Amino acid sequence: MPSFKERGHLQTHQRIHTGEKPYQCSECGKSFNQQSNLQAHQRVHTGEKPYHCSVCGESFSRRSNLQRHLPVHTGEKPYQCSDCGRSFRERGHLQTHQRIHTGEKPYHCSECGKNFSILGSLQRHQRVHTGEKPYQCSDCGKSFTLQHSLHIHQRIHTGDKPYCCPECGESFTRQYNLQRHQHVHTGEKPYHCSECAKSFTSLQNLQLHQRVHT
Repeated sequence: MPSFKERGHLQTHQRIHTGEKPYQCSECGKSFNQQSNLQAHQRVHTGEKPYHCSVCGESFSRRSNLQRHLPVHTGEKPYQCSDCGRSFRERGHLQTHQRIHTGEKPYHCSECGKNFSILGSLQRHQRVHTGEKPYQCSDCGKSFTLQHSLHIHQRIHTGDKPYCCPECGESFTRQYNLQRHQHVHTGEKPYHCSECAKSFTSLQNLQLHQRVHT
């Protein structure tokens, strides 16, 4: 059983059991069980970041966030997976990784019942149900559910084609388009018609062909 040297420490601890949160934020109404937690929270509203990294100068609102940041410079990864040996800078990252081995998926979609190992994956998935598209293209206004999809779309405007064919030098905006193009050089035809067994280099060509049967 834990012991406490000061009455104040005992009172603070007891709030874990009672659920009491006497310290309330005047900006948003959120409540906390310790004054120090309220003070740290209020920096969300003030923008204050008093903890500075001496290596790169980046600032943080909490000391704990600075401490988590420091291994970026030292390369230290003290949390090791006992299953595969992979190491991580943060305990939380290790715990998330270990779900690969355990198969645990604690985040549950209440709409369709699908489960996820990472909270962020659940949140991204839920946009399928809500229709939310928070990532908007500043050039044309088109919106996307995933940031990755926005990045790919923006190549239309920038002309960036990072995927280059080593055979002929043709470039593509998407890795998938490069892989599909490479079938021209390899002769591979991975898309097979279930009606006549004819094969095609692309799914689009297969779909066009299948109209013959319908």
